[in-house]
Amino acid sequence: MNKNYTFTSESVTEGHPDKVSDQISDAILDAILENDPDGRVACETLTTTDLVVISGEITTHTHPDYESIVRETVRGIGYANRKVGFHADTLKVQLFIDEQSPHIAQGIDEKNDREQGAGDQGLMFGFACKETPELMPLPIILSHRLAEQLAAVRKNGTLPWLRPDGKTQVSVEYDGFTPVKVTKIVVATQHLDMFDKFNDNENDELRFIRMNVIEHVIQPVLNNYDIDYDKNFIINGTGRFVEGGPKADTGLTGRKIIVDTYGGYARHGGGAFSGKDPSKVDRSAAYMTRYIAKNIVAAELAERCEVQLAYSIGVAEPVSVLVETFGTGKLADESLTSIVKQTFNLKPTGIIKTLDLKRPIYQPLAAYGHLGRSGLSWEKIDKVEQLKILAIKENVNG
Repeated sequence: MNKNYTFTSESVTEGHPDKVSDQISDAILDAILENDPDGRVACETLTTTDLVVISGEITTHTHPDYESIVRETVRGIGYANRKVGFHADTLKVQLFIDEQSPHIAQGIDEKNDREQGAGDQGLMFGFACKETPELMPLPIILSHRLAEQLAAVRKNGTLPWLRPDGKTQVSVEYDGFTPVKVTKIVVATQHLDMFDKFNDNENDELRFIRMNVIEHVIQPVLNNYDIDYDKNFIINGTGRFVEGGPKADTGLTGRKIIVDTYGGYARHGGGAFSGKDPSKVDRSAAYMTRYIAKNIVAAELAERCEVQLAYSIGVAEPVSVLVETFGTGKLADESLTSIVKQTFNLKPTGIIKTLDLKRPIYQPLAAYGHLGRSGLSWEKIDKVEQLKILAIKENVNG
């Protein structure tokens, strides 16, 4: 690829209504896995003005206090101001929870004569590239860092007038596969109504917000990355953003799947992550494909790599395995696909054991992306040497 183009990705803060829902669903999942690692969870959350609705299918021998989990999660995000219309102490919690369908359970329960099958049919994609130290695309990494910084300066008191809801967006100019410049940054951040401070002058209020967001959010993030950028910043493009969070917009679990993964830079199978235990391949196999792709790139067998897995409900072996390196592979994609099958256990049980997924690790992942973060099992590059050895053998035999 030798063409020039601009690619854009977005992220959202932990106070975005959909992300509030994701974090509640994953907090419930964590509470169950802590006491019942084999619990089955498919938890959906709806958030709106002073109301949280929990629904789904949950089969477990533990009995978490769902209402306390909801309130603690909401309070941790920062919704503890009675003026914002969504408060941890005053919101109502409604529960509509059933057990997992026995017809699904019979296909995925591990029996003496049969391995655990996939929890559903579907396809999952993983991706890695050399654009950043995290081996992730630059636009989504910058978008996440900006969203994290918005939350950081709100919580540490640097910009105490910020509120939890917000969005970030980063546009990057590419020359082929190489990012060369950040061309535009968009930030929308909820804030305290400061009309009185600025004598009811909306323009003065916006200038104050813009100046501080540039100084304390945008510049510190950009200064951490060695890339040119245009000072082309849009902050609160509508002028004001006082009413936000679930009061302003209904939130639902699973509506930010592109934010959760690669920012649209790689393909997506369509399945959401949050609120699902690891028997659901929507989650576990998506982590596995990232693990595979990252190790291939870290082994320098490709500059960029996308891995697809597909499953049938109740069947352990994947229906298909595909490696795509976009012309950057040191071996043919077919050879890399063969090596992947030899190296990685792609059955649901194998994935869960390899990545140690039956742990309460999920709530922190429900904001700022599930991928490209340190300390996660699917971000390890511990298969590099094995992949290199198999690549040498494949070259010799080929």
